[in-house]
Amino acid sequence: MCGAGEFSIDDTEGTLFALARAVEQRDSHIASHCERLAFMGVVMGMAMQLDRPKLLSLYRGGYLHDVGKVGIPDSILYKTGALSTEEWTTMRTHPARGEEICRHVSSLRQALPLIRHHHERWDGSGYPDGLCGEQIPIEARLLQVADIYDALISDRPYKASYTPAKALQILREEADRGWRDPRVVDLFGRLHEGVIAKIAEYTTGADHNLQAMRTSLDNLQELLDSARPPGLS
Repeated sequence: MCGAGEFSIDDTEGTLFALARAVEQRDSHIASHCERLAFMGVVMGMAMQLDRPKLLSLYRGGYLHDVGKVGIPDSILYKTGALSTEEWTTMRTHPARGEEICRHVSSLRQALPLIRHHHERWDGSGYPDGLCGEQIPIEARLLQVADIYDALISDRPYKASYTPAKALQILREEADRGWRDPRVVDLFGRLHEGVIAKIAEYTTGADHNLQAMRTSLDNLQELLDSARPPGLS
């Protein structure tokens, strides 16, 4: 799918990927969340026939989307009850914090909008900038649906995991409510059984080996081709 040069990672970017893994390791509930999210985003991008730079941005943005949480206190990240107004204000800073952390790495430039805007909502009620509709980059819209799904099917300090069927139902309800791009939610649903549900087979593991990543993405393309649902071009 992509050449080796397109996957080159300099020392600074590698450090940020390590930082993203460190954020995950602070909480066993989200182990490998970022990698699963990156692959789900990429496979949706493949289904939409996005170009290679956008697919790479989906991977990098997916992996680094929550890196800004490194600056959020544990007392907020792992609180089991509802957040106070002040705590919620702090939590909502993590997309902008993540963008600032990654801003000075040239290879991440196209991923910055994904990191900043993955909590925007289709109706404009999200954060940090209140973007609505197609003002939200398509990559960020893809990423947020994958992010929500993975959070729903995972145990978190504030909730038990949902079944995949329940998670898909919640996504459809959020689209009906105006929070999510309905076309992206529909795409995710059509890809779920044949591709998304098998995503764990195609992740590379904690070592983040680049050759394994390239192989996995090529395998994802083959899986997508073989399981392409009706209506996907």
